[in-house]
Amino acid sequence: MDLREIEIFLTLAEELHFGRTADRLHLSVARVSQAIKKQERAVGAALFERTSRTVRLTPVGHQLKDDLAPHYRGLKESMARAALAARAKTEILRIGMIGGGNARDLKPLLEAFAERNPDVELQIRSVTFGDPFGPLRDGDVDVAVLWLPVRESDLTVGPVLFTESIVLMVPADHPFAGRALVSYEDLADQVVVDTPMPRYWSEALIPTHTPSGKPIRTGPKAGEILEVIAAVASGQMVTPVHAQTARYFARPDITYVPIEDAPLAHWALIWRNDTGSDAVHALARVVADHGPSTL
Repeated sequence: MDLREIEIFLTLAEELHFGRTADRLHLSVARVSQAIKKQERAVGAALFERTSRTVRLTPVGHQLKDDLAPHYRGLKESMARAALAARAKTEILRIGMIGGGNARDLKPLLEAFAERNPDVELQIRSVTFGDPFGPLRDGDVDVAVLWLPVRESDLTVGPVLFTESIVLMVPADHPFAGRALVSYEDLADQVVVDTPMPRYWSEALIPTHTPSGKPIRTGPKAGEILEVIAAVASGQMVTPVHAQTARYFARPDITYVPIEDAPLAHWALIWRNDTGSDAVHALARVVADHGPSTL
């Protein structure tokens, strides 16, 4: 395998979806499929079990993933260090943001950090709300921008970057689409997204019951924002989302309606207790000095 083929294999092993793997790597689905078939011929065994609905690693695929991942990570880090040296940088700070993040909103903070820390290169990495803490624990990102509360014993909650409102994403032809406001009580007769998020974390955005105690039904499962948008646009559900979603994912087939009784969402820096680097703490100081903004 060359490095690109290793990247294709490891990305598919993570995504377990040919389309998402192709999108993430900016390749065609056919190119991803071709690379996997080539690898399976070289190994002499299937690496993935494929059906019309699912993709799963075989036992051989699991073994190959476990063997390749640390070596691939080491190679990438070596290349990154060489690139840093070429640009007179000495450290990389990888910031995880959901769905690729809202770096445009945070540009003043990131620029202030860069001015104070010219030897550190900032890299924005995409994380999913379906697995918000995994990239931190796996070492794929150094710090993440996540909504509160975060109650994980191995993670540190840093300063709040910003607050924002919560809105309801609905199909453009939904009865709610023409309203100026909705409330959480209105969700009693609706279906909302079902996610693999930790329960306490998801309930900060999507309550399980209305204020009067009526249960809110869950429907389609989704672990990342594009899956949510597809389910809402097709009329399968409505769902609360953070207001930044309306700015970054505006589409003609969906509408965003303010939720009048939703509390403000607070987003903070989160990092692992045992890996808070100098660069992470430097970023936290910039955020603390700036104070939380309102988006």
